[in-house]
Amino acid sequence: MQHSQQRKTARYSWDDYVTWPGDERWELIAGVAYDMSPAPSIKHQTVAGRIYSRLEQKLEGKTGKAFIAPTAVVLSEADIVQPDVLIVCDPNKITGQNIQGAPDVVVEVLSPGTAMKDLREKKALYERFGVREYLIIDPLEVYAQRFTLTPSEGYDKGEVFGPQEILRLNTIPGVELNLWEVFEVEAPKDGVLSTQSV
Repeated sequence: MQHSQQRKTARYSWDDYVTWPGDERWELIAGVAYDMSPAPSIKHQTVAGRIYSRLEQKLEGKTGKAFIAPTAVVLSEADIVQPDVLIVCDPNKITGQNIQGAPDVVVEVLSPGTAMKDLREKKALYERFGVREYLIIDPLEVYAQRFTLTPSEGYDKGEVFGPQEILRLNTIPGVELNLWEVFEVEAPKDGVLSTQSV
C-alpha cells in the first residue's frame, strides 16, 4: 500500500508505466498515477462487455475497430489510460502493444470509486487530446451521457439517453446502441423506439 501511495504523489511517464507489475492496473493523467483497483464489479463488466460486443458487430465492414479494457491508450508520455471500451478508426494508431493517439470514440462505464475521475479528469483529458465522442454509461442509475467534440469549443454540453432509447454514434454513421440491451431492461413497447440524436 505504501508503494501505491508513493506513486500517487509523484510524476510518472511511459518509461515508469511499463515497469510496473502486469497484475496491477494504473492510469497516468498529466503524470499522476491513478490506481484502478479494486477490480470492477460484475455489473460493470457485464455492461462493458455488452457495449463492446455490439459495437464490434456494428463495425463490421466499416472503418473502425473496437477494443475493450485493459487496452493501453498512449495519448502522451505522461497520459496513458485504459478506457472500458474504445473505437479507433485510424489503423496507424493500432500497434501490437497499445493504441498510439486519441481513439475516435471512448466509452467509460461508471463505478462508484472512479466516477468522479471519469466525469472530470478523464473528460478534460479526452477533450484536450481530441477524442471525437465520449460516452459515459451509468449502470446503476441506468442512463448514458454523450459528449461530442465541436470544431472550436471542445465538447458540447452533452446529451442524456434513457434505458429505452437508441444511442446513435455521431462520429461513425450506422453504428448505434440499443440501450435496453446494454442495461438488460424491457424493450420499448409496440416497436416504438424513443431516440435522441444530434
